[in-house]
Amino acid sequence: MEHKEQEVYAPRDRKQSHYDKRLILRVVKEVEAGLPRKEANRIYELGKSCLYNWMRKYGSRDYQQNVKRKSYTNLQKRTVVTAIEQGRMSIKEAQTAYGVKNEKIIRNWLAQYKVEKVELCIITEPVMAKKTKPFITAQAEALQKALEEAELKIKALNTLIDVAEEQLKIDIRKKSGARQS
Repeated sequence: MEHKEQEVYAPRDRKQSHYDKRLILRVVKEVEAGLPRKEANRIYELGKSCLYNWMRKYGSRDYQQNVKRKSYTNLQKRTVVTAIEQGRMSIKEAQTAYGVKNEKIIRNWLAQYKVEKVELCIITEPVMAKKTKPFITAQAEALQKALEEAELKIKALNTLIDVAEEQLKIDIRKKSGARQS
């Protein structure tokens, strides 16, 4: 019959006192072996930030690399949003193609860029208006064409700014609320 020795850890006197280092290392090892964090928090009566800090401080390099959050550049986000808005991809397809963890992230990007997009003014004629003359129609078409060109320029400039920010590692766009001296 095999006798497994039970490890004894120094008890905590009060909530503010530190945990035994052996207990910390044991918990970290168990989480790395596959124990869910929520379960570890429940079993050892830990707070979320406590276990998070232990994993960051004592976790193996492999574990930390696998858990690391992925960040996306503005250019990557804009590429995904453009592909969806143009109908080339669904949200699910974009998620798979670009390696985005879940759909909610993409939906947030869609909402974010929708707010940034320039609102288009739709010209509507008043109900009682007389028929327009050919000169006014030609003028409206010219304005419409100029508006479309301006929208393309805005899109191109936004893309250029994103590329420049990514490659030069500087913030070009003015942040709201930023003070200038």
